[in-house]
Amino acid sequence: MTNIGIALLSIYDIRLVFLSTLIAIVASYTAVERSFQLTVAVALARQMWLAGAIALLIGIWSMHFVAGGSYQLPMSIANDPKIVFVLMVVAIVASVSALRVTGFNEKSWHKLCFGFIGMSVAIATICYGCMPAKQIDAVGRYDPKFVALSAIACLASVVGLWLLFHTGREAVAKRDRYLAALLEVERRLSAFDDNINFYVQILELLGQASGASHIYLFENDRNVKGCLRMRQRAEWCYPSLGLKIDRPILQNLSDEDFFPRWAHLLAEGEIIVGAVTEFPDSERLFLEDLNILSLLVLPIIVNTNLLGFIVCDRCVEARTWNSSEVNFLRAVATAISHTLEGSIAQSDLKKTKAELEIEVLQQTASLKSANDQLQREIAEHQRTAQELEKSLSLLYTTLESTADAIIAVDERGKIISYNQKFIEMWQIPTSAIGSFLDEQLLADMTNQLAKTENFVEKIRELYAPATAESRDFIKFKDGRIFERYSQPQIVGKNIVGRVFRFRDVTLHLEAEEKIRYQATHDLLTALPNRMLFNDRLSVSLAASHRTGDMLAVMFLDLDRFKAINDTLGHAMGDRLLQEVANRLSGCLRQCDTIARWEGDEFTLLLPQIRYVEDAVKIAQRILAALKPTFYINGHQLHISSSIGIAFYPNDGEDAETLIKNADVALCRAKEQGRNTYCIYTPAINSRTSELLIIENSLHRALERGEFVVYYQPQVNTIAGEIIQMEALIRWQHPTLGFISPATFIPLAEETGLIVPIGEWVLRTACRQNKAWQDAGLPPIRMGVNLSARQFQQPNLVEMVAQILSDTGLSPQFLELEITESIAMQNADLTRAILMEFDRMGVGIAMDDFGTGYSSLGYLKKFPFHTLKIDQSFVRDLITNPNDVAIITAIIALGQGLNLKVVAEGVETEQLKELLHTLECQHMQGYFFSRPLPASDATKLMGQARKKDLVKLSCLAGVSCCTN
Repeated sequence: MTNIGIALLSIYDIRLVFLSTLIAIVASYTAVERSFQLTVAVALARQMWLAGAIALLIGIWSMHFVAGGSYQLPMSIANDPKIVFVLMVVAIVASVSALRVTGFNEKSWHKLCFGFIGMSVAIATICYGCMPAKQIDAVGRYDPKFVALSAIACLASVVGLWLLFHTGREAVAKRDRYLAALLEVERRLSAFDDNINFYVQILELLGQASGASHIYLFENDRNVKGCLRMRQRAEWCYPSLGLKIDRPILQNLSDEDFFPRWAHLLAEGEIIVGAVTEFPDSERLFLEDLNILSLLVLPIIVNTNLLGFIVCDRCVEARTWNSSEVNFLRAVATAISHTLEGSIAQSDLKKTKAELEIEVLQQTASLKSANDQLQREIAEHQRTAQELEKSLSLLYTTLESTADAIIAVDERGKIISYNQKFIEMWQIPTSAIGSFLDEQLLADMTNQLAKTENFVEKIRELYAPATAESRDFIKFKDGRIFERYSQPQIVGKNIVGRVFRFRDVTLHLEAEEKIRYQATHDLLTALPNRMLFNDRLSVSLAASHRTGDMLAVMFLDLDRFKAINDTLGHAMGDRLLQEVANRLSGCLRQCDTIARWEGDEFTLLLPQIRYVEDAVKIAQRILAALKPTFYINGHQLHISSSIGIAFYPNDGEDAETLIKNADVALCRAKEQGRNTYCIYTPAINSRTSELLIIENSLHRALERGEFVVYYQPQVNTIAGEIIQMEALIRWQHPTLGFISPATFIPLAEETGLIVPIGEWVLRTACRQNKAWQDAGLPPIRMGVNLSARQFQQPNLVEMVAQILSDTGLSPQFLELEITESIAMQNADLTRAILMEFDRMGVGIAMDDFGTGYSSLGYLKKFPFHTLKIDQSFVRDLITNPNDVAIITAIIALGQGLNLKVVAEGVETEQLKELLHTLECQHMQGYFFSRPLPASDATKLMGQARKKDLVKLSCLAGVSCCTN
């Protein structure tokens, strides 16, 4: 302290003084700015306090120390670190307290005083504490006057805090307004509704908070051409100002209509702010026309796209938009952007969700359809596989079950497949079949064939044109015949091999040959039938037409074959036809043809004859060949034939005419007594026409009364008396005259007219017999013939009984005559009917005995009373010893069975006497009397009575006189 009074010479460094002043200004401004921001940025309060306090501390501290450094003393000076640290802590606490108090939202005078004290402490601590912190080699002291003058610094702080206080209250009020508006905007945006009223309410909040005259909301969209279009969506203004939203100039602005600079800046996210006078002329003039003095345009950007923008303007006065207002409006624009982004995102989300749902539904439907299709395809594939498996199984089964031998070979001769039938039919061991149709296998096959070269050559021919099909026959050495069929195996359009099928057609061909034979031959006689005969006749006619040769057609019919067939049965008749066929075949030349036409009719074709006599000789040879007895099954049968002959070209030039004329000639031969031949002449046709006329007239002959009954007596030659009359029908035609029964009876049988005609004959005969009895003539029996048709009538017995009742004739005076053939048609039925007649008392006679079965068993079984020997045995009795033996046997048989035996056809005294010697006393024939009409028969019976049963010779004379 010894140097306390010593004055030191010192100076200030002007540069450092200026630097310290600049530092103080910057630090004070920073502190005040942080304090102001503290009032409007609540969220950043702590950071603001700390930043203001540090800025103020650094400023004051730097100012003092820089100022201290500017003061230059002639000594070295240093600072005490400890003291400096303590001073800094005290200054920071004081500064933070002052800024904290002045930064509160609510301002008051006591807070201002508290801040003054804190600021003063901070300044005093720095100012007066920095000196003790210096380490110098001198003792310093404070001048009271200058210390008092330091109050100026405190006053300056008070003034600064007072100014900060007032400006802070206004900033706080504006901040509160902005915050309230921002909160309300956010609240309303939370219930976003995309309509104009919603946007107007938002704009109203912004306008009231920011003090703008008008606030517009523009939105952008794209037209159909993709160009950007901007239009005003909403507007708000002070009530004293009119709305201008409906102005066309602000609607549908294009890129060219809008300011390019604005579009570019807004698209980049920049704002447009300032007084209109500061804008380019094109923009200024447009805005001045709208009475806009200042303007703030904020973009609404969603996902980097300019969705729209907000325009705030002042029309009353030009104003400058400070950063707080800009930040507020930017925050609002950002909130709107986020809301729109959320709305767009939500809309896009809904749209995307809807699209996704549609897509899901479509994909689901598509997947379902695809799955269904897949299931169908799987099912179809399974079905196809099953069908294929079934087809293969069926094919294999069919291949193995077929009666054909099948082998499939590819184009290289490799055996693809064969069935078991192939091995069996070809008699080849399985071991001999390799993979290929080789020479050894072919050799095993061809060795069995009758012609081996044809088999191999055919295979080579088939493989030359691969598409050819083939069908031929293979003959084996053992007589078998195979049908070989071959066709190419085609896959797509390619021929991959050949299939051979072998069928054993041995039996089939034999059956076909048999069918062909049966179709052209008679199965009973093995002779050609009508079809083959007509075919050969046509061929022969064509040949004769070329060569001019004659040919003959014969129509042959067996006489009385029906009687044999009906009597002895069809089996016997068939055997007889076979024997006849053999004899007929032996009478012909090699070139001749004999055919069975039908039944017992035969046709003969005699080609290449030169004279009529050639055919006549063959006909005579046939008649002679049939004359010997036929010995069949113990029976001795006799048969003859009638033959009609027609010649080409005299009697016809076609087959039909020749056959018809030969048939006509045959009918003529039958009329001539049978067992002869007849050559056709044109005159015979007239006879045929006559038969046709007879047949037509026969249908009405009965109702016209053209029939009459004749009576032929049956006599007892020993007693010389008439014992019976036989009723015989005759036809007196009005134009043709007398018609023989041999002519019309067969026609009546064929047409069935024999039934009513036979009934009429029976009724007439019974009535006549009753009339004779009533006339006092001796009672005799009346014999009436029954035809086969009549005997088949179910009411025959009733019909006979009715006629007897109607005529009053006693049954004992009626005798019914039937032939052997009628009796044998149905033995049981015949016996039943004959037994009925026998019970009635009606006599029963077997007519034409010896020409049919001549069965002794049936004679014993049936109740016959009379046997009538056929005139065919009586006629040749004198010259034929055989006939004598037959008649003798019949008479003995009849006597043994107690039957009356009547010989028919007695025409001479010699026959009568011979029959007497054979002990036959009952006879009938022309020797005694021809058939007589009723009047003559009555006279005959009367004369016989007057003569008192005269001798037979006298009776014969009477009968001859009556003829």
